Amino acid sequence: MPAPITEEQTRLDRAALLDAAEALFYAHGIQAVGMDRVREASGLPLKRIYRLFATKEDLVVAVLRRRDRRWRESLTAHVEGVRDPRERVLAVFDWLAGWFAEPGFRGCAWINAFGELGSSSEPVLAEVRSHKQAFHDQLAAWVRATGVPVAEPVFLLAEGAVVTAGLSGDPSPAAHARTAVASLLGSGGTR
Repeated sequence: MPAPITEEQTRLDRAALLDAAEALFYAHGIQAVGMDRVREASGLPLKRIYRLFATKEDLVVAVLRRRDRRWRESLTAHVEGVRDPRERVLAVFDWLAGWFAEPGFRGCAWINAFGELGSSSEPVLAEVRSHKQAFHDQLAAWVRATGVPVAEPVFLLAEGAVVTAGLSGDPSPAAHARTAVASLLGSGGTR
């Protein structure tokens, strides 16, 4: 009889599985990647994969949830390093420009998941909405600190830059959005 799987081994297997699934789903699309391909990339047997996540949908939700946490932590670390409230908001767009220029950038993982599964998977749709709301709320807090009531236009410019960069493969939408946001923040009399 095989030895029982330890909690540490479960943690390691789960991380390896999420790493493999995230890379494959982001690079190729969720529906284009079968579970055999995830098995091959993770090095885990299918039986183990399905013990960790009962369905592919559960795996997709876990991938999105983990990516959300890392994505927002990275953004926050970058932005919170800036003191001036106006410059902090502009730093969001600097961070986006860096993300857009990364090798393998394929746009927003949540918008991509929504496009593939949003109409057929309530759990995926809920995870996409959760990510977008969390990003909105954090961005709105940074904008509120400037004293200029432009949180909604700034959010829409950020989201538009993400989608446009993802479609075009060009990181310049971040700079264009940054310029527009600088004008919005400047029109409120703060600097």
